[in-house]
Amino acid sequence: MVRISFLVATFSAFLITAISGYVVIPWLRKLKYGQTINEIGPTWHQTKQGTPTMGGIMFVIGILVGVICGYSLLLSSEKTFMEEMYRNQNMSLLISMLTAMAFGLIGFVDDYIKVVKKRNLGLTEKQKLVLQFFVTAAFLVAQYLIGHINTNVNIPVIGHIELGILYYPIVFAGIIFMVNAVNLTDGIDGLCSSVTFIVALSFFIISVSYGYYANSIFACALAGALAGFLVWNFYPAKVFMGDTGSMFLGGSVVAMAWAVNRPEILVLIGIIYTCEALSVVIQMTYFKITHGKRIFKMSPIHHHYEMSGWSEIKIVCVFSAVAAVFGALSYVYMYLG
Repeated sequence: MVRISFLVATFSAFLITAISGYVVIPWLRKLKYGQTINEIGPTWHQTKQGTPTMGGIMFVIGILVGVICGYSLLLSSEKTFMEEMYRNQNMSLLISMLTAMAFGLIGFVDDYIKVVKKRNLGLTEKQKLVLQFFVTAAFLVAQYLIGHINTNVNIPVIGHIELGILYYPIVFAGIIFMVNAVNLTDGIDGLCSSVTFIVALSFFIISVSYGYYANSIFACALAGALAGFLVWNFYPAKVFMGDTGSMFLGGSVVAMAWAVNRPEILVLIGIIYTCEALSVVIQMTYFKITHGKRIFKMSPIHHHYEMSGWSEIKIVCVFSAVAAVFGALSYVYMYLG
């Protein structure tokens, strides 16, 4: 029954997301919710002008349906045993969903402002950060209440490190960094969807191996929904996820790491997101220090490879392969820890 619940979560999320494209994409076109292409980006991206954005709504709905169907089935089997086993996991799953949706809501507001004003601005950086700070603080309080805050971090080989009070600013900044890093990864057709699909599969394997079945359902639904979204988002994309989708995915990735009680695993499993964000930081810092010189042809780093002649499909495949390798390393890390 447990395996069936995983399959139900995956395929229901896939079907809802894939089928919703026939309704949501024409609706977005009718509302003229098209993407405005940044003029400083690759010139050939101008052909994508007007492609419907905010398509993340599709997989958000798919994930909600997948989680409800899969987890309901899971709880219905051996009910007394399951209720005792999953009591804490119920709260963890609820927190994960609410956190992802809260970050997604910030992205939705940002997208709405962009498409109404027809320009690539949206919320100001200050407004976006204030909202992200609020959601992150609420998330950490919720994790504390269910006992998922542990300032003693266990690093394989190195051993236990007691961070004490330093733990809180580190994880707070880490969550903000990771959510925005996922957002930066959404720059070419299918990239963020494909990489996060791999990340979701990695979290599923880790979660099911260590008995975090609620998180396994969430990971299954996420992977299934993203597979359904790729039907429409893979090159050449017929719809973009927008900040609505990428911010939701950022919240989801963070929440899944906390759900397995090992938030530091994001360093490995989120390597692509980290490289994307760091490439922007490095580029901006070097540009200011050298008064106009650049390390990369363009940042985030997927644009560097694009400007170097890589096709969008090649970038997606290579980045996804790297994500898969580090997903496997994350499993090893959990095993050693």
